[in-house]
Amino acid sequence: MAFRGVRKTDSVSTFPDEPKPVLLWVLRILVHHGGFQAATGSNGQTLFGLGYITDPKVHAFLGLTGDHDSGESSDEIEDFFDKAKLREILKALHRRLTRLEKSRQQPGPSPALVANIAQLASLVNLNETESSLLLFAVMLSTSAVLRETVELLGPLGNERACAVLSGVLKLGYKDAVAALSRRGALAQSGLLRMEASRNFSLGEKLGLLSDAFAERMVTEEAAPLELLRDTITPSATPTLSRVDFAHVEQDLGPLLLYLRCGLDEVMAGINILIYGPSGTGKTELARLLGADLGVDLFEVASENEDGDAIDGGARMRAYRAAQVLLAKSSAILLFDEAEDIFGRGGDGLLALLGGKDGQAQSRKAWINKALESNATPTLWLTNSIAGIDPAFMRRFDMVIEMPIPPKRQRERIVTQSAAGMLPATTLSRLAQCEHLAPAVVARAVSVIRTIREHLPEAHIAGAVERLVDNTLRAQGHPALERMTALPLIYDPALVNAGANLLELSTGLIRANRGRLCLYGPSGTGKTAYARWLAEQLGRPLLVRRASDLIDKWLGASERNIASAFREAQSEGAVLLLDEVDSLLQERRGAQHAWEITQVNEMLTQMEAFEGVFIATTNLVNDLDQAALRRFDLKLKFDYLKADQGWDLFQRQCTALNLEAPLSLRGALARIDRLTPGDFAAVARRHDFSPLRDAHALLEALREECALKEGKTHAMGFVGNETIQKGD
Repeated sequence: MAFRGVRKTDSVSTFPDEPKPVLLWVLRILVHHGGFQAATGSNGQTLFGLGYITDPKVHAFLGLTGDHDSGESSDEIEDFFDKAKLREILKALHRRLTRLEKSRQQPGPSPALVANIAQLASLVNLNETESSLLLFAVMLSTSAVLRETVELLGPLGNERACAVLSGVLKLGYKDAVAALSRRGALAQSGLLRMEASRNFSLGEKLGLLSDAFAERMVTEEAAPLELLRDTITPSATPTLSRVDFAHVEQDLGPLLLYLRCGLDEVMAGINILIYGPSGTGKTELARLLGADLGVDLFEVASENEDGDAIDGGARMRAYRAAQVLLAKSSAILLFDEAEDIFGRGGDGLLALLGGKDGQAQSRKAWINKALESNATPTLWLTNSIAGIDPAFMRRFDMVIEMPIPPKRQRERIVTQSAAGMLPATTLSRLAQCEHLAPAVVARAVSVIRTIREHLPEAHIAGAVERLVDNTLRAQGHPALERMTALPLIYDPALVNAGANLLELSTGLIRANRGRLCLYGPSGTGKTAYARWLAEQLGRPLLVRRASDLIDKWLGASERNIASAFREAQSEGAVLLLDEVDSLLQERRGAQHAWEITQVNEMLTQMEAFEGVFIATTNLVNDLDQAALRRFDLKLKFDYLKADQGWDLFQRQCTALNLEAPLSLRGALARIDRLTPGDFAAVARRHDFSPLRDAHALLEALREECALKEGKTHAMGFVGNETIQKGD
């Protein structure tokens, strides 16, 4: 940088667009708080200096001129100016400060900022010190000159930051400390907080709600909520109606009554937690509640106006500001993605309280108090409650699960979403999927509707199903079920069970309830019989596998078990629980407490269930003995008898259009461990690798059985001859 000397001016109008407070603050930082020395290196430090200043006007204001793009360091500046010249510049800055403090002509803050500070001070009960600090923080966010000047001071600890602020703003030091404490009105309202880190400059330590909030404070004289519109937004009009939530009507009625009473009586601390998988309509339900109650619903935004995500700490500050600003209004607040705040892995509580996870957990009382004292009723939405600390959970007035709608609801929602686009077969297949959230169907239909004119009509249904399939897989769920129907040749008489299955179905139809444990080798027809039985009872079949219910979070498996029974009860469905041995293991061998509570929950739900419950297992000997006693009937399914095998072979040949020579009956009878599942597997294979004749069918069945567990071939040697044991 080629410095040519000191600029000979004592003018205070170097920044004609800056209001008087900013110029005063800049000069006080430069003159009284070491800003000038840091900029020029005259204090022996070269860590900061002019390298932090990019505005040429700031260089000129300091009394330095030259080519500002050369990037000389502050020690080079000191070499150019001797100590006497630097002292001369500092004295000139001091004279500017003295005249400016006496001047009455320099403009003040914008009228909008003055009015906005006044109305926020009235609403939040800010004292004069707090109002001054809020004004400074807003100007710091919007004035490049002030930002560059405070950068000269470098990182500050809290004590040093408060000392600078009290000096620059002419406040009492203790008043500034109190105003910036976490218990002060600024922090409690979420408008302004001080970061605890010592590695932050003053500009980084003072955290406003958002940059957009600061810009509006300076440029718009607006209603308080309008100032927060990038973080607190009016909710959209609901697109669903009460009938769409018939599956949660038992919770919805009391919830509406409670919210109405809370609003009428101006009760504090009303918090409702609504949880369930993504896309089940939680946000739509919240919007419907606001509409039914006839009050405004405001949402705490999860992204700013630029579409960037807002972290949990900033969202919580926005929530607190909204609580203050809505305190005297008849309104409800919606906080979606509440896991940002309450989840153990979320950053919300950590950012809000400052520090590490252990510190956040040790100060849970802070957020507990926030849940107990909020003036505006709040609906908290989350996809999962697995990671929410019990200390938070018990402070919610109501906790409501929003499950995937039952089949009858899914059929109505899918039909409504598709609006004539899809054939009945596709609608039925979509509604059959137990994991399919309404939002997934709506989004897929919306995409295909947009490009519909470019697709052949015959491809529309397949395109919707493919989009739905892709989303289901991405969510960790199975794809749409393609083989939901029983084989056409299914006959319970061709199942080797320990009881007459036809008579059993007649009895269950008459009793309308029962608990069955179907056990035996894989493929013997346990699941197929459950499906057939549901058809005979005229009820839907709700299938759950143990892997669907077991969860890594403590207590989550128990909740999933209870949810499965509750859904079956609600739908009037036959509940089929496959692989039940994973959930009902013998408790005497349990090594963890959760293994016992899991079994206990299963037993409790089984006893309370009013419908038909069927459990299947290949490992009946592993089941808890108390659990076995809870089943009304333990029924073994075994390998096919010879006559059953031959009858099923003939029917399969007929279905595949093959001749079935009687000469093959003996060969079929010699196949060990033949099951109905083997016939089903071979039939599927025929779809892509057609069988030539009945002999090929027989050979395919033999191959299936040869691969079964237990059909091993151990090798032994006698002399030079090899003997295969087990043949």
